[in-house]
Amino acid sequence: MDTGSPQDTGPDAAQATAGAAGDEPVWIALPPGLLKMRRLLLVVWLGLITLAAGLVPGLLAGPVWAAFALPPLALLIWGWVMTERNWRSWRYAERADDLLISRGVLWREETVVPYGRMQLVEVTSGPVERHFGLASVQLHTAAAATDATIPGLDPAEAERLRDRLTELGEARSAGL
Repeated sequence: MDTGSPQDTGPDAAQATAGAAGDEPVWIALPPGLLKMRRLLLVVWLGLITLAAGLVPGLLAGPVWAAFALPPLALLIWGWVMTERNWRSWRYAERADDLLISRGVLWREETVVPYGRMQLVEVTSGPVERHFGLASVQLHTAAAATDATIPGLDPAEAERLRDRLTELGEARSAGL
């Protein structure tokens, strides 16, 4: 398993090498829009908690009590760094017979989803994701443990991936 940083390669490069059996997979990193979205959500929620933890005690009990804002502020700074590390850990690769999804900072997790075992491929996009121009691809298989998601893709790439995976899944499952 390759635990290095994801390569900045596009889906076309993955398609070109996906048919070559035995080759090292070409990893595709997630777009930076996902990092921007997650950081904005972090700042909004922890920023509000930091303000509330500092202003309310500071106004009601005195300025010394405004120090209650320090723990959520420290959590915000730590979360800012960890969000980028988590974003960098996500990547996927299309191979000849399966799709690889790798993620995780401390505990690396690599999911292998054989094309022939896919039952459903969904593209979803909530309101915040749509605002940032992102979509997620969710893969469903017969075994619930192998369901997998690729978050934060460009909607065109998510639709291309859905169509390709559906096509490959139908072709591979025809022999089952």
